[in-house]
Amino acid sequence: MSANTPTFKALLQNPTHLLAFGFGSGLSKKAPGTVGTLAAIPLYYAMLALPTPAYLVILIIICIAGVWICGKTADDIGVHDHGGIVWDEFAGFLLTMYWVQESWQATIAGFILFRIFDIFKPWPINRIDRELKGGLGIMVDDLIAGLMAALCLYGLDKLVTAL
Repeated sequence: MSANTPTFKALLQNPTHLLAFGFGSGLSKKAPGTVGTLAAIPLYYAMLALPTPAYLVILIIICIAGVWICGKTADDIGVHDHGGIVWDEFAGFLLTMYWVQESWQATIAGFILFRIFDIFKPWPINRIDRELKGGLGIMVDDLIAGLMAALCLYGLDKLVTAL
């Protein structure tokens, strides 16, 4: 973790940073992106209670607001895409899970697939990660990882259903 990492007390004093650091989950000393994605799971289950159009509207708001939230926090702490900024993981995971029927198996598979794409950043994720800067850059690579994970998850679901 960077010397620029805020404390939890500092996060509580700045709502934008609190959101960017996933309500504190991004402060994890080990694997903050993974911990941030885990912290997104309760939000995912809460959003499942909503009608599908409401889930989509909230997801879009999370994504659009995330560009500002992540960019502002990165600027404030002076580190582009600081490992503790995990709002993008929240958005990417929620996008991964949008098209699948809820089950604990789908949640685990979605979590694993999203983390694989987010960590290893295959093309085009790696290129976007290198070239886009600011809040948009922080968000877009995770959203593409979420889309790629969603495609794999959708394919797995269809394969299992066919068997």
